[in-house]
Amino acid sequence: MAAPLGQRTVVVGAGPVGSLAALYAASRGDKVELYELRGDLRDPSTTPLNFTKSINLALSERGINAMRHASSPALLDAVFKETIPMYGRMIHGEKQGKLFDEAQLYDVHGRFQRAVDRGGLNKTLLDSLEEMPNVTLHFNHKLIGADFRRNLAWFSDHSSSSSSSSEKEVHFDFMIGADGAHSAVRYHLMKYARMAYSQEYIDTLWCEFQIPPSPTNTFKLPSNYLHIWPGGSFMFIAIPSLDKTFTSTLFLPASLFASLDAAPESLIPFFTKNFPGVVPDLISEPELLKQYKQNPHLPLISIKCSPHHFAASAVILGDAAHAMVPFYGQGMNAGLEDVRVLFDFLDAHPASDYADSPAAAREAALEAYSAQRTTDAAAINDLALRNYKEMSHDVVSPLYRLRKFVEEKLDQWVPALGWATQYSRVSFGNMRYSEVEKATQRQGKIISRVINLAVGGVVGLGLVSLLRRGPLWMARHGWNGAAMKLASVVMLPGALVRVMMGQGTLLFYPFPGRTR
Repeated sequence: MAAPLGQRTVVVGAGPVGSLAALYAASRGDKVELYELRGDLRDPSTTPLNFTKSINLALSERGINAMRHASSPALLDAVFKETIPMYGRMIHGEKQGKLFDEAQLYDVHGRFQRAVDRGGLNKTLLDSLEEMPNVTLHFNHKLIGADFRRNLAWFSDHSSSSSSSSEKEVHFDFMIGADGAHSAVRYHLMKYARMAYSQEYIDTLWCEFQIPPSPTNTFKLPSNYLHIWPGGSFMFIAIPSLDKTFTSTLFLPASLFASLDAAPESLIPFFTKNFPGVVPDLISEPELLKQYKQNPHLPLISIKCSPHHFAASAVILGDAAHAMVPFYGQGMNAGLEDVRVLFDFLDAHPASDYADSPAAAREAALEAYSAQRTTDAAAINDLALRNYKEMSHDVVSPLYRLRKFVEEKLDQWVPALGWATQYSRVSFGNMRYSEVEKATQRQGKIISRVINLAVGGVVGLGLVSLLRRGPLWMARHGWNGAAMKLASVVMLPGALVRVMMGQGTLLFYPFPGRTR
């Protein structure tokens, strides 16, 4: 249901999330004002807040679905033209002195993510906004104060060419804060809302690199993959860009960065040992050293807070509400999904249900939104933190591959079971993040039990075979008393196996004293 004509909605932050929120509000008839701290983000000369191009984005179903419902039919087509499909991960390494690469598809049904340039996506969204008569854009405006009881905000205006700035007072009916991890809206909101807040800097920094095109202006690596060089507690990744480059990122513990900073001559040997094939095949040694020194080594922050709103006045979305580490590629997607979910709640609480009071309706909607979204935001925050281990270590683990294979085959062969990998649920569906987490935990318990029983059965059969040969045979073949006792301790808790002679059937019974 459209909002009353003339409702004044102020959006702070003109990144992808703020721009989409402004688009949703404008399509419902609001008078929208969009304020951005920086200059016009479509201008190449505008300096990003972290002084780097930043990690390339992976656009997945949640972000796509949010734009699909933005009442802007041409938006998705324009966005898709500026993306590159990524069908899976390409794992790189070295075995016995030879380089290898191994593709791991994201999804058994062939679904894919899209590599997208942050600036290009932002430009498309802002261009769509400029076409709407009820939207005004204000760049170089900094939020310096807000009163969420009187619905007033104050901005310093740096848009003029002079060194001085002017201050303006803005009245609003509704404020949407999408101004990033160090949000000014959240800072002022915390003076009014009883907000529980936590932030964590993980012990990993990141540094960006660029892999140039080949001399024939083609990609140096297969373009339809996210490339990973896993290193255990660190990794190097590469994501394709439209200009045939790869935006690459080195993730390292802070202590390793400090060691490399103290001895720059060790950078090339470090890459050669841990990320085989990168130097000099993809990046020359001088260029690697240059980029390492020039590009900042930036922290990774994880933020949780609750609630995400105050009364009927304001709400925070995206990184302002739940900044997360980039290891699930869900930061932007979750922020775009925030917009869709928020306006679903606003539409579900029309003013006509609240004595024609837009403020009362909005307050009820924000209360419901905050209750649901804080739970889901916390879930994807945790999933993103855990996925670092998967990307940097588990992708080469036999157990990880076994579980992925089992889950994908069940999804493919027995779809009625509703089985799917966690990654597929997160990246290719719109199930709530908290429900994804619960479903994954249920599946994990079932698979763990099956694997335990299977391993226990195999081990138990081996023990039965040994015991049937008798202690004399075991002693004759080097099984001393200590070894036989150890074998019993290791094997028996796995499973008790009864072989029904003549039936060819194995029955597995969990050992009653075993802790699972």
